[in-house]
Amino acid sequence: MRLDLRDIIHTPGASRDFAYELDLSQVELFGEKPFDRPIQVSGTVRNMAGALELEGAAETTLDTRCDRCLKPLTEAFSVPVTTLLAEELEDEESDEIVLLEHGEVDLDEVFSTACILSLDGKHLCGEDCKGLCPTCGADLNDGPCGCKKELDPRFAVLAKLLDKDPEGPDEET
Repeated sequence: MRLDLRDIIHTPGASRDFAYELDLSQVELFGEKPFDRPIQVSGTVRNMAGALELEGAAETTLDTRCDRCLKPLTEAFSVPVTTLLAEELEDEESDEIVLLEHGEVDLDEVFSTACILSLDGKHLCGEDCKGLCPTCGADLNDGPCGCKKELDPRFAVLAKLLDKDPEGPDEET
């Protein structure tokens, strides 16, 4: 969505509200499409003494999976966005200011970028999630699976030391 700001660019104190649905259902990240529901975007652009400031938020619900046990998860997702808008830049290397094109700002670009960059790298059903057994694939949150832990061959000699009789050798006096 493109928001026309030409009528507030040169009017200090003026503002323009916006609200719309952003569709990112085709965005694929790490083999999944996390944004399968519409994202509700709303906010305001204000002319603060000649500087345009965009304040808004993007909110939706994500359907994903726990990265440890693969259980389906539904989590609330909210991203606040605050950025400055300008018709031209004095410093060409500024990443914090969004350029207007013919007095308009591309809200889709601003909020799509914010949503993608704000996604958590890891989704967990709980901080104490034990995950899946690497041998049999059982969910360890439901209890132990019964698989015998394989011993690293490099530690076999140490394991033999632990298997010795804790009483020590019989001593004859």
